[in-house]
Amino acid sequence: MEFQKNLLEYISQCLLTSGETISVVESVTSGCLQLAFSQMPNASMFYKGGMTAYTLPEKVRLLNVDKNEAEDCDCVSENIVETMVLNIAKIFESDWSIATTGYCTPIRNSFYKIFAYFSFAYKGEIILTKKLELHPKIQALNAQLYYTEFILGCFKSEINQLLILK
Repeated sequence: MEFQKNLLEYISQCLLTSGETISVVESVTSGCLQLAFSQMPNASMFYKGGMTAYTLPEKVRLLNVDKNEAEDCDCVSENIVETMVLNIAKIFESDWSIATTGYCTPIRNSFYKIFAYFSFAYKGEIILTKKLELHPKIQALNAQLYYTEFILGCFKSEINQLLILK
């Protein structure tokens, strides 16, 4: 797995320059974002860590996701990903956080669609939540890699906007 080197370097430089930290919680991307952050130059200076919470019981126990709500939507919704993103920032005490949840294979619960929700939080506030839908015939690993690259690109835009405003 190889991510765009300039994208990783840009995000790294932004976080280093601002002196801010980040943490990640993943479901559908299952560690791909954590891998990407670990590949960034000087990662240990801003990347606090990550978690892969793949199943409903782990999301409930570790991230305070509401069990009934999670059961109703198979842990895949805008609200679930926003709960995840806010709680991972608290766990790692990071300025920024990213969360993902969704499907990388078409199943009955996803109505045979492949999609993901992702969310960014900054200093305890949600700054972006989006749904990304892919073609249902894409291979699972390719879906995960695409989600990861897309999310990193969106994160670059968000961090860039915030730095300009500072």
